[in-house]
Amino acid sequence: MRIERGLLVLTGALALSACHDRASPMAQAAAPRAAAAAAVATAPTAAAAPATATAALPKMIVHKNPTCGCCSLWVDHVRAAGFTVEVRDHDNLHPIKERLGVPYGKGSCHTAEVGGYFVEGHVPAADIVRLLREKPQARGLAVPGMPAGSPGMELPDGRVQPYTVELIGRDGGTRAYARHGG
Repeated sequence: MRIERGLLVLTGALALSACHDRASPMAQAAAPRAAAAAAVATAPTAAAAPATATAALPKMIVHKNPTCGCCSLWVDHVRAAGFTVEVRDHDNLHPIKERLGVPYGKGSCHTAEVGGYFVEGHVPAADIVRLLREKPQARGLAVPGMPAGSPGMELPDGRVQPYTVELIGRDGGTRAYARHGG
């Protein structure tokens, strides 16, 4: 258990370093594996979604750092699920997060806007589709941090660190929206 936890922490640290420097040897080595895992992980969702459902998805704008490899992998994940995505690279995402109302402590490495909501971090595409279908009175969804095994943060062995997608209410309060891994 202690060794597994240590490996998970090490993997997360390596992924974070890859996020900040796509050109690093670690990022270059991990990117093909992560992209393959992302393709496998999203294939059933994309294939199972009827063409009319994906055609009706609104355009998504993703704000990210220009050198973030895991953000690019997450963009690939949501595109595979049927979203049309416009990527905007920024050196400082804080003003965007502030404008959209992402609560302090709920941030991650990228922020998206879709259908009048924000999507913060490595939220699975299926949860975003559910949000757009249900249309709750909320600001958006957040996966704080960068959980190993979440979309864009896939591990070579397919493990997923348990994480919760949080619904951020209009008042800034949060509640669990979906749970993954475990």
